[in-house]
Amino acid sequence: MPPVVDQGQIDQMLRTAIGERRAGRAERAAEIFRDVIARAGDHPLALNALGLHAIGLGRFEEAISLLNRAIAADPASPELRMNLARAMREQGDADGERAALEGALSIDQRHFMALVRLAELHERTGDLEGAADRWSGVLAMAPMIEERSPALDMMLEHARDVVTRQRSGFADTVTRELADARSDCAPGDLRRFDACIDHALGRRQIYANQCAGLHFPFLPADEFFPRELFPWFSELEANTGVIRAELEAVLAQDAAAIRPYVAMAPGTPQNKWSALDQSLDWGAMHLWKDGKRDDAICARVPQTAALIDTLPLSDLPGRTPTVFFSLLRPGAHLPAHTGVSNVRTIIHLPLIVPPGCSFRVGGETRDWREGEAWAFDDTIEHEAWNRSDQLRAILIFDVWNPYISDAERALLKRFYSIAGNSQDAPRGAIDISE
Repeated sequence: MPPVVDQGQIDQMLRTAIGERRAGRAERAAEIFRDVIARAGDHPLALNALGLHAIGLGRFEEAISLLNRAIAADPASPELRMNLARAMREQGDADGERAALEGALSIDQRHFMALVRLAELHERTGDLEGAADRWSGVLAMAPMIEERSPALDMMLEHARDVVTRQRSGFADTVTRELADARSDCAPGDLRRFDACIDHALGRRQIYANQCAGLHFPFLPADEFFPRELFPWFSELEANTGVIRAELEAVLAQDAAAIRPYVAMAPGTPQNKWSALDQSLDWGAMHLWKDGKRDDAICARVPQTAALIDTLPLSDLPGRTPTVFFSLLRPGAHLPAHTGVSNVRTIIHLPLIVPPGCSFRVGGETRDWREGEAWAFDDTIEHEAWNRSDQLRAILIFDVWNPYISDAERALLKRFYSIAGNSQDAPRGAIDISE
């Protein structure tokens, strides 16, 4: 008859062992994990811990045995198979590592690190076609990762390089064979097609909308909108000099009018914006904010405010428009991020742009040019750089997404009027502005 197991005692032993390991007393932790197995049988957590301990000591056969027992005890865990793959890799058993990684993927086909390790394995063993296929899968999943470290960015750059090099021969054939057909097309007709083919050949990613607030479905997820959708751009651009002069006058008279764009509440956990919190590296002067006009600021830039009043701004009660001068100091970088709602379209009118200032939306990076406006979907990942030694300044405001009909706009305005008068409206799910 098997011994009666006191689960509470086993749980306490596991907590103690984990504490010992964290304190650097690995051997004492291993003793406790072995005692757990003696008392409770093949416990997957204890076996996994002992397997990792054996890997650290270079006892790979022992680690493999322990991890296989852990997998037998908990066959639904992909992480146990990832640890087994590590032991196999350390031992130099490529076939065993491949089997373990494929086992992890058989449980979770979207296991990011299993895809990475398989790509590395294919590359290490000289199977460059297999490596390119696996790296393509890694690149396809990358846009879903919100927090991007330098190490991850380096790995993704390597992935793109492998895929591009492996498929360069086919890419050359495609370029050559399509040359005649492309010559008959206007540049605007090629943009989406080129993005499609570049993605298929591993030369770029395709980014989807990521709306933290209201997501209006079935709209085209375009990075930069076609200029033709905004016939009033020419009038806006013609006033660049006037707008810039008014901003420069404010900067010369009262630099305190510029406030940090990022101003997080006290106690906010560390995040991608912490380096810019309360910093004028990214400064702003708002004419409108969340649908409210700042009359005092507008009075200081009267011609700009008058022009803005003539534009087809997004006008959702209590939410939009937002209009502001955006100032980026020398050397500043706005990290990759996404906006809140795709019912808006964001307009940039560059006013002061020294060389070395660029902006990425999804898979396309452009340099700002003074007096040349553009429109983009800020719910697609984007980031900005000022690599110069001078200030960069842009007028930014939001208008309606051009693919939303007049009837849909009217319904949205009515919806936000109702939401503004209701205490029960869910805040996050219907947010529009940052």
